[in-house]
Amino acid sequence: MSLALPALLGLIVGLTLGALGGGGSILTVPMLVYVLGEPVSVATTGSLIIVGVAALFGWLPRLRSGQVLLGRGVTFGVLGILGALLGAHLSAAVPPEILMLSFASVMLVVAGLMWRRAGHPEVAGHEPVLMISWRPFRCDCPRVLKLIVTASGVGVLTGFLGVGGGFAVVPALVMVLGLTMPEAVATSLVVITINSATALFARLALVESEPLDWWLIGTFTLAAGLGGVIGGRVASRLPSSQLSKGFAVMLVLVATYSIAHTALTT
Repeated sequence: MSLALPALLGLIVGLTLGALGGGGSILTVPMLVYVLGEPVSVATTGSLIIVGVAALFGWLPRLRSGQVLLGRGVTFGVLGILGALLGAHLSAAVPPEILMLSFASVMLVVAGLMWRRAGHPEVAGHEPVLMISWRPFRCDCPRVLKLIVTASGVGVLTGFLGVGGGFAVVPALVMVLGLTMPEAVATSLVVITINSATALFARLALVESEPLDWWLIGTFTLAAGLGGVIGGRVASRLPSSQLSKGFAVMLVLVATYSIAHTALTT
């Protein structure tokens, strides 16, 4: 197979991830399965490499801008580690057709969230509130619990489907940690990097999987990393509402195709 097609697809994934943050990586698995013909188990594992590297390339250049709140991103990501490990194990026990139907359902949910977000592109988070204070000791326990549950849920989703889970991370960072929307989009890439690395470790070290096509995955990954850098710059120049709506429509089309394809082949 020519490596030109994986390179093109990787560039598209990187562009959407860098420009949109949440939801930008969810096209990776359908591309690997339906366009490049990879088995579902291989696609969901390879996707973690692609998404993790693209996210890393997406947030590193933004550190200087101050939009990446590294400490909060790392905290959210670390809280999702156990969930990512659990999701990776669950994925190995699910038939491929069920996995793809689950993936299509998630794409439809993401499309709805992206469209909704497009109507409120500049919504800012509330002022951050310190959830735990030691002098005197005070714990905003409901918010702490909400943070742990949300981070764990995103981790499970990452490990199970091989997606970054940024579409859930972005609203969580806004509502729970008080980030503004630009900060949440940029910081979500840190969370995606951590979750992807954790789930990948679980799949490669703890779960039996088919061997990866490293030339294909490597080409896709490098192109996605480049696209992530470009996408971060594009995000600051194009209307985010139009980007989100266009991406939502594309997700609905891909999800519909996935459902139809799975139904016809089972």
